[in-house]
Amino acid sequence: MGYVVKTDTGKVRLNNEDNGEILTNKSGIYLAIVADGMGGHNAGDIASEMAVNVLKEYWEKSFPVGGIDAAIAEKWLRDTIADVNIKLYEHSRTDSNLDGMGTTLVAAVCTNDFITIANIGDSRGYLLNENGFQQLTEDHTLVNALVKTGQISKEDAQHHPRKNLILKALGTEEIVEVDIKTILVDNGDCLLLCSDGLYDKLTDTEIKEMICKDGLTMEEKAQTMIDLANENGGEDNITIVLLDFPLPDESGCNKC
Repeated sequence: MGYVVKTDTGKVRLNNEDNGEILTNKSGIYLAIVADGMGGHNAGDIASEMAVNVLKEYWEKSFPVGGIDAAIAEKWLRDTIADVNIKLYEHSRTDSNLDGMGTTLVAAVCTNDFITIANIGDSRGYLLNENGFQQLTEDHTLVNALVKTGQISKEDAQHHPRKNLILKALGTEEIVEVDIKTILVDNGDCLLLCSDGLYDKLTDTEIKEMICKDGLTMEEKAQTMIDLANENGGEDNITIVLLDFPLPDESGCNKC
């Protein structure tokens, strides 16, 4: 597998509340993470960094021998994210400056055969495969709820005044439900995790074109997407985790 992690403050924000990471455990299994913090003062920074650090601590101790199947991956994500949520929630109650502290989270256990992805909030996971470029996660936002119930269109959602209102986040409540699904992968597939600072400024078509662009390394593709998001306004932090599942004699995505 090849991968890249890149994050950028953007052109407007003074600090970066995003965190992205690719981790491996003792069995060589990958865990990809993007967290987008929220809250007053520096609470967003603390929430996203804490979420990633706790996941890292758990992941380094996980599955020390042998492989895993989808059921094991799904249970690990569900149980671990519940623990991370409690730790963030309890930490937020130790200091009034951390009141309302929370973070989005999209995390994917990645093997050569499948991806098990979990999300809460509006950071997203996408997969590029033989079926095209598709969003794997569902946003936990007000506008997505309005779209699902037919109250507004997807086009209206792009310009809705409350489009960034998140209905669920990690650490804001004592108990939280996380969405989890498993998808089979093949050689040549590509996984993208990102914060809303990317997809709010680029269309799915533009993102796919960048991932498929010939002659660029994965790092160059990620940087090009960040540069374009900044050119289009860059009002938010931008974080990208890009990971591919290459053929034995090739590297990079071949599903374009």
